[in-house]
Amino acid sequence: MNDTSSEMDEMVAERYKLMTPERRMRIASSMFETARAIIESSLPLNLTRRERRLAFAKRLYAGELPDAALQAFADWNMREKLDEAKGDCDRTGGEVPM
Repeated sequence: MNDTSSEMDEMVAERYKLMTPERRMRIASSMFETARAIIESSLPLNLTRRERRLAFAKRLYAGELPDAALQAFADWNMREKLDEAKGDCDRTGGEVPM
């Protein structure tokens, strides 16, 4: 749905063009964090970590990403990946294997 007039779209686009890339990034980041907070607050409290991540991804990206990508996001564990990377660096003397 788009209920914004073409004149207003042009005004907004012009305003963004005048901003620095850093400012545009801060605005986009702030909007994403607000959306994240709204979605998180709407989810049931009793969900597991994986269920919560999947529900979040579906709410935000359903129709945009294939189900396999949403499932992979739900399954991804940053702490585990960081530990794996640290182990790889320890085994190779600090160099990450390619």
